[in-house]
Amino acid sequence: MSEKVIEVENLSKVYRLGEVGTGTLSRDIERWVAKARGKQDPFTIIDEASGVNKPTDDIIWSLKDIDLTIQQGETLGIIGNNGAGKSTLLKLLSRITTPTKGTIKVKGKIASLLEVGTGFHPELTGRENIFLNGAILGMRKKEIAKLYDDIVQFAGVERYINTPVKRYSSGMYIRLAFSVAAHLETDILIVDEVLAVGDADFQKKCLGRMEELSGKQGRTILMVSHNLQAIANLCENAIWLDKGQIAKKGKSKEVVKSYTASTKPKETVQSWEDFDSAPGNELIKLRRAVVKPVSAEADAYITVRTPVQLNFEFWCNVDDGVVNINVILLSTKGECIFNLGSHNLEAKKGVLALQSTIPANLLNNKTYTVSLGVMKNNAALIADFQQCIQFEVEDIREGMYYFDTWPGLIRPEIDTFIFYKNPDKQ
Repeated sequence: MSEKVIEVENLSKVYRLGEVGTGTLSRDIERWVAKARGKQDPFTIIDEASGVNKPTDDIIWSLKDIDLTIQQGETLGIIGNNGAGKSTLLKLLSRITTPTKGTIKVKGKIASLLEVGTGFHPELTGRENIFLNGAILGMRKKEIAKLYDDIVQFAGVERYINTPVKRYSSGMYIRLAFSVAAHLETDILIVDEVLAVGDADFQKKCLGRMEELSGKQGRTILMVSHNLQAIANLCENAIWLDKGQIAKKGKSKEVVKSYTASTKPKETVQSWEDFDSAPGNELIKLRRAVVKPVSAEADAYITVRTPVQLNFEFWCNVDDGVVNINVILLSTKGECIFNLGSHNLEAKKGVLALQSTIPANLLNNKTYTVSLGVMKNNAALIADFQQCIQFEVEDIREGMYYFDTWPGLIRPEIDTFIFYKNPDKQ
């Protein structure tokens, strides 16, 4: 059974809005003296609900009552909206800042990569910073020297390694910083969204290295990223932070699915209140357009694996013959992906309704628009509704390195059969 390397209990962090000081020098000195004597801040009040000293100024709970246990060798992804407390949690675990209340117990050495420049001295060269970081982690010079070539080669900064890092670009800086953190002997690696600074190839290289560290070397990794696919595929477990509290924790794919569902509309709707304001003409006008997933799940949203239902309603003033409606799916650039064909409706004055369904495993993870063409008796075009509604298709794929959009305007699921020819028989 693996041992616990990080234990967090009742962790909270409060930040004050506005000025940090009390407003006068005498009060600042009084506050400092009280702190030096181990007494309560005289310029705070007690919040009865939480039992925490509450500053008289406005406060914000960056984190509140976080309980978390992380095992050795675990890969934990941390997701959430901007301002949810993700970076604050990593700074607390890295001991860059202290909690307002609660306890953190860490067993082992931590390497943190929280923002560009973390742990590097700008006046020192890349080489000097490598040895400085290793020394801070308690490694001997000989131990660092054994890893030196691997660190430099991974970062791809051989030509500039003897140049002060203050002259590095942000990409060079982060490549070297990550390489140092990922190669030096640490028990826990903490990585924030800084990988977004690198290019796509380097991001994949970093993610591959983290997979190697957790899988083969058994190191513990905590990772914050807005790349939900990377979290789902790299991390075993994940937590979703919302307004400083844990909204959900568990297996990464389930947590990512719940978080994504919370950010996506269950359906996309365009509607018009009355005939006069609706698009169209005196013969036919568009009353309502709805795009939604076909799923029994209450929190379902449109993915590559859900059928997509298109619903349209029209005000019709044509009372004889047949109304033919073409539903055309387009890319955001206006490229026609396919025409769902002509749907024939008996022309009657009143409201006409049309429903079409695009099957699952056909659309790609892209944004699409829908246009409608309306004819009478398969002849004259009587109305043209260009790009009347837009919708997005999401996807979280299996596999480590598929982090970008799958190529192609669509992505049909087609059975492929592989036949092997016996080389002994001609």
